[in-house]
Amino acid sequence: MPVSRSSVSLLHAMVAAAGLALSSLALLAPGNAFGQGTPLTAKAAADANQTLPIRRIVLYRSGVGAFERRGMIDGQAEIPLRFNTDQVNDILKSMFVLDKGGTVESIRYGSKDPLTKRLASFGIDISGKPTIAQLLEQLRGAQAKITTQEGVVSGTILGIESRPEAQGQAQQPIAVTYVNIAGPTGLRSISLRTVTNIQLEDEKLQGELNKALAALGEHRADRSKTVDVTVNGVGGREVIVGYIHEMPVWKTSYRLILPDSPKGDAATKAGESTMQGWAIVENTTDEDWNGVNLSLVSGRPVSFRMDLYEPLYVFRPEIAVPTVPGVMPRAYEGGIAALQDKDVFLGESVNMAPQAQMDAQKEMKAGRREASGSTRAGLAKSRDAAVPGASSMVSAEDMASYAARSQAQAVETGEVFQYELQSPVTLERQKSAMLPILSTPIPSRRVSIYNRNDGAKNPMRGVEITNGTQLQFIPGPISVYDGAAYAGDAQIGHVGAGEKRLLAYSVDLEIDTLTEDAGNTEIRKIRIIDGMFEQTLKNVNSTKYTFNNKDKNRARTIILEHAKLAGWDLVDPKKAAESTDSLYRFEVPVAAGKPAEIKVVQEQISSQRVGINDFKIEWLMEQSRGGKVSQAVIDAVREVGKRQGAINDISARMQRLEAERGEIDKDQARIRENMRTVGQQAAVYAKYLQKFTEQETRIEQIDSDLKTARAEAAKLQADLNEFVRRLNVE
Repeated sequence: MPVSRSSVSLLHAMVAAAGLALSSLALLAPGNAFGQGTPLTAKAAADANQTLPIRRIVLYRSGVGAFERRGMIDGQAEIPLRFNTDQVNDILKSMFVLDKGGTVESIRYGSKDPLTKRLASFGIDISGKPTIAQLLEQLRGAQAKITTQEGVVSGTILGIESRPEAQGQAQQPIAVTYVNIAGPTGLRSISLRTVTNIQLEDEKLQGELNKALAALGEHRADRSKTVDVTVNGVGGREVIVGYIHEMPVWKTSYRLILPDSPKGDAATKAGESTMQGWAIVENTTDEDWNGVNLSLVSGRPVSFRMDLYEPLYVFRPEIAVPTVPGVMPRAYEGGIAALQDKDVFLGESVNMAPQAQMDAQKEMKAGRREASGSTRAGLAKSRDAAVPGASSMVSAEDMASYAARSQAQAVETGEVFQYELQSPVTLERQKSAMLPILSTPIPSRRVSIYNRNDGAKNPMRGVEITNGTQLQFIPGPISVYDGAAYAGDAQIGHVGAGEKRLLAYSVDLEIDTLTEDAGNTEIRKIRIIDGMFEQTLKNVNSTKYTFNNKDKNRARTIILEHAKLAGWDLVDPKKAAESTDSLYRFEVPVAAGKPAEIKVVQEQISSQRVGINDFKIEWLMEQSRGGKVSQAVIDAVREVGKRQGAINDISARMQRLEAERGEIDKDQARIRENMRTVGQQAAVYAKYLQKFTEQETRIEQIDSDLKTARAEAAKLQADLNEFVRRLNVE
């Protein structure tokens, strides 16, 4: 008997396979499944060709909809549900069935073999788009009547062959296809170019061809499938079927009605506007929605598609049957052996093992039958106990107790915000509707919004709204009305309860804007770290905004958006009214008919290291007078300069010695040439020889002095490097 319900019931049923939560769905008290009145029997339902009506729909913004059908069933019934073919995968992934007081026997649907596999199963395979020649090759051995330009030829198809034949004036050979026929008069070859008709005389083969063509036609025309849900029980009881399939994303649009704008400074004060919201839903199914409870969920649960409908066949390798090679006969000599006890024992073991195994298998089967029977008894007992006290609530216990046994237990995935329409919705198939979901006063104030990155000279007229409701504003367009006049369009993102948003809907032509940029870099401090100069720099970036209000009747509040510089700090103003990841927002009040300005300053402190010899002592002395370089740094630089000067003196001395050595080498080359020219008998020859000897002595002295100087310079340079490396002076 139907159970009366005085209040709205809640469905807490989770569809785990689809990853969607049907959270807190308020359901009207159900009537009978196939209309009002007493529950229909299975035969009456089948005769009426009716199904469970849709009682509830939950639409998500992730592109799916959750449907719930429920009603009263009497006895055994087969409930037909029609779906579009492309929806079957979602149905197989998400459907659940609850029978409160009965059992769910099966959910059946027509299989969908791949078209190529279906076509390949017929006697004539047309899955590969065969040509006439390929079809005739399949029909080898079939009786056929072939009509040509010369007449009709009957016989058995032997096969197809291709012959080269000369064609045209150039007598170029081309391949011509022939069909070979065995008839009463013998073998004949008929060119397919002359064939006008082929008729199969084998009715069976002709029927297979007709079936294959019909399957091809069905595949193109088959747009819907029936899923039959079979339930069984005694008496009237409630049956619930839920599933999820693809639906258009429900959309929102808003109307924001601003109050009349007062004059003077009161124009900038906060007030209340009216926010109206409409939901746009589409019934793209092939079934009317009659008195359906509709919920619109703002969350976006994870949803995906998976092909569960099409049968999948995996590759299985073909393995050759194992064979044992034949064994040649052998001849053995006769012999006598004594009988051993262990042979008897082994023989008994071999004979007893199969029997013991059979006994063990019997015991295991008996145990399974006993366990299975006790499990079913326990389930039946708990189900029967639940029926008398059944309520309209569908809980996790209901999912476990009344769902098909093969279905996984549902799990809760979290709470989401939803709009629950209080009145049932009626919407015809393939129709759309706008449904009012929101009408409430919200705090607001008029503002003008300026962001120089928009590339405009004038700010935008706008409004700052606060969601003072417990609802959530879903992303969508907003038409703004200033009093009764259309003021412009805006766009809103997701706004939670208590959150603020800026909306810009038109250009504020009464405000002119002027911007001036400035920037500089100054040294704050110089110190020596690890033998290198470290400069601390302060980079300053400033922008001055000037707003001129040409409206002499109304003041303005300018919301200035200024870009944040990554790694920079805001120093003026000290604090922004608001900030985001990429910008600051400042409020600038502008009196009626007057200008106002604001300067935004950001600073960055950075440092860089350079070599200790890259700065002149004179420049460091100048910086020290400004307090940026300490006396200790100056003294350290002077010590480095002194040590470097000693190294430079040695380097200069070595350069002079090397220059002298070069001059001696040139003079010796001249002396050698003169000595060769005058000969040893000349009086001047002895003079040249004496000078040459004196130069050789000087060269030896220069080489010794250079060696000593290089060693001294290397030592001084090493000392300087170590001094600089250890140098840390503030």
